[in-house]
Amino acid sequence: MRRLFYVPNDLRERSNLKERLTMSKLAQLRAQRDAKAKAAAELNAKTPADQRMPAADASALDTILNEIEAIDGEIARENRINQVAGDERAEHEAALDAATRDGGGRTEESQALRAMLTGGLTNLSQEQRSAMASRQNPDIRAAMSATTGSEGGYTVATEFSRSLIEAMKLMGGVRAVASAIQTSTGAQMLFPTADSTAEEGEIVGQNAPTNVGDTTFGQASMDVYKYSSKSIALPFELLQDSFIDIETYIKSLLALRLGRIQNRHQTVGTGTGQPRGIVTGSAVGKTGATGQTTSVTYDDLVDLEHSVDPIYRAAAGWMLHDDTLKVLRKIKDTQGRPIFVPGYEQGNPGGAPDRLLGRVININQNMAPMAANAKSILYGDFKKYLIRDVMDVTLFRMTDSAYTLKGQVGFVAFCRSGGNLLDVGGAVKHYANSAT
Repeated sequence: MRRLFYVPNDLRERSNLKERLTMSKLAQLRAQRDAKAKAAAELNAKTPADQRMPAADASALDTILNEIEAIDGEIARENRINQVAGDERAEHEAALDAATRDGGGRTEESQALRAMLTGGLTNLSQEQRSAMASRQNPDIRAAMSATTGSEGGYTVATEFSRSLIEAMKLMGGVRAVASAIQTSTGAQMLFPTADSTAEEGEIVGQNAPTNVGDTTFGQASMDVYKYSSKSIALPFELLQDSFIDIETYIKSLLALRLGRIQNRHQTVGTGTGQPRGIVTGSAVGKTGATGQTTSVTYDDLVDLEHSVDPIYRAAAGWMLHDDTLKVLRKIKDTQGRPIFVPGYEQGNPGGAPDRLLGRVININQNMAPMAANAKSILYGDFKKYLIRDVMDVTLFRMTDSAYTLKGQVGFVAFCRSGGNLLDVGGAVKHYANSAT
């Protein structure tokens, strides 16, 4: 008996088949996690908060949480197959997978951008060229006047620029939870600061003078720095293949590169020659006892939570490395309950994020994992961290001999951004592991 097998003979068909199979597996894993998370929540809710959980229920809950952890590991592996940090080939493959799609309607802006990316400025229509020129910085235009017509700077239009920022947000980290503003210039920006938490009025007698109670004001600076995506070299073949959405491809690569470096600085930046990170700007809220170089206790987390003033705790959350979350998932409260509450998938009805002591957990892989002296856990109101972006992202197309001889076209993007924790009241505190 002869068996028939479907063999895709087209590159796009193979790509689509791969995508369907991958998504199908991810969908199955997420459905399994949802079912386990709901079962854990229901089991945890059986016992009142003031009562110790029966041993049988506690054992069953531990089993479910271990299963969730195993499923999370599988989901993470599937998501990271084509996104291995520092692997250039993996970055290109991941972006290519996201960029491969059936034809469809594109806006005039995206059509113009695609035309420029694939063929340079000479490939633009007169209408597209006029629209591009109106957004192009005069200084950039003057700087490029001595080069060939196929080269030039293209200031990203509003539509594309916004989608790029959103792509950075999807990577998680600081930008996903911080405040952000956009300014038209990179001029120094100063923010006045004042700590009046210890100030109060007084009772004075009739005709008696009042005492002096001047507030001490300071200032915090919000400087910006120029970021580069590093150059991206694309083969001619990729630009010539009509089924490749080159706009999405370039955007994905830029988001990966610019997003990674910015998040690292927004997290642990020194503030000297780079943004001041949220960890750098935070105050110590709790230090682990001797021997807690890679651990934290339930009491430590409670102390860290209450080191932040109640006015900031209303909008507070947690930020930590995924390896630290693994440690926290094994901690139980005084009633034997796990303090980690697994969430449902965000896209599902009734879905919710993972929580710790009732507060949302934000995973940031630029946070330090637990180690001696590590500032491994943040708690507080992350909206007090401000990210400043200057104007739009600027994209350049390069066709000089260094690329032409290799059959390539080069692209590079620049943006200006800064960040600082604008707080003097201790809105964000950190847990520091013991030195020994």
